[in-house]
Amino acid sequence: MARSRPVQSRAAHPRATLGDRLAPAVSLVVAVQAVAAVFFIGDALADIRNAGPSPHIVIEAVIALALLAGVVVGALQVRRMWTEGRRRQAALAVAAGALSAVVAQRFRDWRLTPAEADVAVFALKGFDVAEIAVLRGSAAGTVRAQLARVYEKAEVNSRSALASLFLEDLMTTPVISPETSCGGG
Repeated sequence: MARSRPVQSRAAHPRATLGDRLAPAVSLVVAVQAVAAVFFIGDALADIRNAGPSPHIVIEAVIALALLAGVVVGALQVRRMWTEGRRRQAALAVAAGALSAVVAQRFRDWRLTPAEADVAVFALKGFDVAEIAVLRGSAAGTVRAQLARVYEKAEVNSRSALASLFLEDLMTTPVISPETSCGGG
């Protein structure tokens, strides 16, 4: 009997958003700005202590305080970026878990054998018959026969129709509440 091996999906890992990719860089920029703000504020205070306030030193101090305000705003933005990234990752995990549950339930409903279930999962992941045969260590004809039985049990006639059944289930069952998806929960 052919044994299946755990296989990653052919699809690339979910792409990080621009905010996810920029968060570390923005964090570094904010940290450098914080160091600069501390330096310039310290320099302005030292100048005021040594020479007294002058228009030049006051302008320098105001600019340093503006930089400090920018650091605070930047830090808040970085915090929001990291929080939003974690929220999206959690939502993705919930959706992935929901999809796994939908797939498992459908396979039970259709009474797929373990081999048919493996072949169906590989087909849903986008592998063609030859690739599935290699992954399962079986003949392409065996895989075609197993896919035909899966399609028959699912009452569909193609891989895309099979995939659409799962998409339909996910679209009719809310995975994430509106409050959570809008950041309110």
